[in-house]
Amino acid sequence: MKISVVIPVYNEIATIAEIIRRVKAVHLDKEIIVVDDCSTDGTREELERIAAEDPSVLLILQDRNAGKGAALRAGFKRASGEILIVQDADLEYYPEEYPRLIDPILRGRADVVYGSRFLGTHRVFMFSHYLGNKIVNLFTNILYNCIFTDMETCYKAFRREVLDGMRLRSNSFGFEAEFTANVMKRGYKVYEVPISYDGRSYTEGKKITWRDGFVALWWLLRCRFEPLDIGRETLVRMEKVRRYNDWLYGRVGPFVGRRVLEVGAGIGNITSKLLNRDLVIATDVSERHLQTLRTRFIAGDRLRIEEFDLDRCDPARYAGERLDSILCMNVIEHIKDDERTLRCFRDMLSPGGRLVLLAPACPILYSRIDAGLEHYRRYSREGMLRRLEAAGFRVEHAEYLNLLGAVGWFVNGRLLRRRMLPKNQLRFFDLLVPLLRIERRVRIPFGLSLLTVGRRE
Repeated sequence: MKISVVIPVYNEIATIAEIIRRVKAVHLDKEIIVVDDCSTDGTREELERIAAEDPSVLLILQDRNAGKGAALRAGFKRASGEILIVQDADLEYYPEEYPRLIDPILRGRADVVYGSRFLGTHRVFMFSHYLGNKIVNLFTNILYNCIFTDMETCYKAFRREVLDGMRLRSNSFGFEAEFTANVMKRGYKVYEVPISYDGRSYTEGKKITWRDGFVALWWLLRCRFEPLDIGRETLVRMEKVRRYNDWLYGRVGPFVGRRVLEVGAGIGNITSKLLNRDLVIATDVSERHLQTLRTRFIAGDRLRIEEFDLDRCDPARYAGERLDSILCMNVIEHIKDDERTLRCFRDMLSPGGRLVLLAPACPILYSRIDAGLEHYRRYSREGMLRRLEAAGFRVEHAEYLNLLGAVGWFVNGRLLRRRMLPKNQLRFFDLLVPLLRIERRVRIPFGLSLLTVGRRE
């Protein structure tokens, strides 16, 4: 994979030429992006000389001193590599350790890798900085339920897809905390590896101070209680309602056969329950979701992870897979031409194969939550049956599910006009899941979801 090394620089005349030389000496397919944050000590002139002599160094000149975070954002925009690495412009870190840093990503184990100064060989440096790091790490681990040893490290390597949809705003050293908070909230797979560290003193040019520790704490707290993009945040929240996911799979699982195409797998909340099948093809249109699936599961003969866009559905794509089931849960409502998609599903199935379809039910429940999730519609039972029959399916099963959820959706979306279900309500609802078992004995007149099963004749 191609590597993009992004180096933010401010007043590093003593070290900038040497750090670029060391980065260039690393034997990897890479590009070097240097962002000068309006240096005043001659660094800018030195960088202009280096860039003029060496076209492999891409130089970005900021028109004002905005801070490390702003410089990194400028560098990220110009990066073209599949993996990005942040490199400080001093000599505290060792670029020759890049292979160790990116190894978990290349092996498919991680989306993001932190180089921990406290796990590797390091200079015995200032206790005040060590204590400050421990305090910030403690807050990070408490707020995001993780076990970082060195959240504030400069060395962060990550797939470029990690930045997709990530709104970074900190202009200062708060970047480290803001980036970490976004990574953890999005559920990316994070590893730490030991690195060497030669810490500088203030007389040697160190710039970070005790004030930056409070900035980091501010960003950790701010991001903890801010929502992500609604779609990703909803998937992450739904991953945590495990009782509900188990109950939901218990309702759809009996209809799913041995050779399954899962459409809209998301981050794998249901995929994990299908792994005992003969073949599972987990698909999604989002590259971010696909990357999450690739790091969460090991693909092989029985599990494939593929991009699949329903708006460009080609029935011939899976003609030779002998699919006996298509599982489509909470996806069809995102498709404008849902009738065409249903016909495509019919043509992909083997004769006698089943479409197991879960969709939002009851048009009266349509609210700001649906709009935020980009739902075109919610379905009535009669409307869904009509669509399935028109597409060539014989409907074998149709029922509403989750009466309790429908009440909560109506209150939050229609009465309180919220755009997302609160976390605490979801946790409480997960405790009430045993009550949903009553629905196996009593047919409910409406619900949050509509489960239908259609068989291809």
